[in-house]
Amino acid sequence: MGRRYVEVGMRIAAIFPGQGSQVVGMGGDVAEKSESARELFERAHATLGYDLLALQTRGPELRLRETQYSQPAIFVTNLALYYAGGEALTPVASAGHSFGEFCSLTIAGSLTFEDALKIVDARGKAMQYAAELAPGGMTAVLGLDVAQIREAVSREQTETGGRVQLANLNSPSQIVISGDRAAVQAAANAMVDRGAKRVVPLNVSGAWHSRLMEPAVELFAPAVERAHFEMPGFDVVSNVDAQPYRDVQAIRRNLIRSITEEVRWHETAEKLLTYDLDLVVEFGATPVLGPLMKRLPNAPEVLNVTDFAGVEKLQEKMRVRA
Repeated sequence: MGRRYVEVGMRIAAIFPGQGSQVVGMGGDVAEKSESARELFERAHATLGYDLLALQTRGPELRLRETQYSQPAIFVTNLALYYAGGEALTPVASAGHSFGEFCSLTIAGSLTFEDALKIVDARGKAMQYAAELAPGGMTAVLGLDVAQIREAVSREQTETGGRVQLANLNSPSQIVISGDRAAVQAAANAMVDRGAKRVVPLNVSGAWHSRLMEPAVELFAPAVERAHFEMPGFDVVSNVDAQPYRDVQAIRRNLIRSITEEVRWHETAEKLLTYDLDLVVEFGATPVLGPLMKRLPNAPEVLNVTDFAGVEKLQEKMRVRA
């Protein structure tokens, strides 16, 4: 699995989803039909000490949904789909949503696959621990802008002391809040009163990207500090500050910050568009980021690769363009 640093033919950005994109059965067909994908799952088995592919293909769904399993499963599946695409794929930039950024860092040569998987495994376990210490929730708010949501969240914190904050800024009209369940519910109700089109509680096991995850930072940070990082071979845009990395310490710092801070995906996606792209490809079992990219003004063509049929479609597109 050599590094793909040379631009050939098309200017491509590779993007990778994070938590919530898991589904029972994912990775099965690409592991069956692609030798490189199958090898990746074998290396994951050796690294983790358990058969990740068996869990993904057989379930049970409740276990796969647990963050200590879902994060490694999503990480490996995303990369299995990417590497199955073959050497014709040559990104000029990449980004991932939340821990999906580890996929970007891996394909850019900043981390080895094994080191990245060890960090992702530690991240999932640390966040599972924090979620059990302080159960929380997340709710998507549709139809209000960032300023209105920040005002409602601030009011809830001031009036009740509830822990709630913005977590995922996915688009100008799709923002997720996270925190104590009661505080999240109260803030969501206030946003309905302020004209939100919908508020949708998310089926998650913790208050990701909130202060409730602070106990996870202490457990997770040593895994980041132990790992060896190189500078990425092409631009990886961080979802913490929506800027490409320019030094290794910034990578370490942002990976740790991402546990409790906002995912600024909309700004990250806008930054990707400055690379004069011909194609954006999302590699993940469920289309999550691709539909958001398509809504951006002047967006290039977007392709979702969710299984081996998607891999073949990408390969054909590359052959036709070449």
